[in-house]
Amino acid sequence: MIEHLPQEEGTGLVLTPNRSLSWKGNLMIFGAAVLFFTVMISVMIVVGAWVIFPFAVLELTVLFFGLYLTSRKCQLQEVLYIIGDQLRLEKGRYTLENEWEMPRQYARVTLTAPRHPFTPPKLLLMYRDTEVPLGTFLNEEDTLTLIDLLESKGVRIDRHMRPDVDLIF
Repeated sequence: MIEHLPQEEGTGLVLTPNRSLSWKGNLMIFGAAVLFFTVMISVMIVVGAWVIFPFAVLELTVLFFGLYLTSRKCQLQEVLYIIGDQLRLEKGRYTLENEWEMPRQYARVTLTAPRHPFTPPKLLLMYRDTEVPLGTFLNEEDTLTLIDLLESKGVRIDRHMRPDVDLIF
C-alpha cells in the first residue's frame, strides 16, 4: 500500500504491506478459535476421546504463533522522501532501523521483471555500490503505481526485462 506524506518541500511516500486485520482483529479470531475448540474438546472428553486434547492445544499454539508472525511481518514500513536533490529511504518495523540518503540525479531504481507472471517486478534503489531493495512486499498494482510516481518525480528507472515474461511497463 502506498500513502502520501504531507511535505512542504518535496514528496514523502509510505510503503506498507497490505494488512487485512490489525493485531486486535487477529486476537479476536484466535479467541473465537479457542472458544470453538473448548466446546468441541469438552464434548470429546465427555464422550471419552480425551486423547484429542493435547493435539487441540498444539493446534491452537501453532495458530497463535502463525497469527503473531504474520502480524509482525505486516508491520514493516518503508518511507521514501524525495526532497530537493536528495532521496532518503527509511526502513523499519516499529522504529527506524535503517536509513539511506543519496543524490537524486545519480540514484536510480532498477526494475527487474519477475520470474513468474503472477509476481510483482523487483525494485532496487541503487547509488554507486549501494543496492537497497525497495517495496519488496508490494503487490503488482502498487509496484506499478510506485514506478509511475518515481518517474513523475524525476527518478531514473532502469528496466531489465526478460523476453519470456509479457508485462506492460
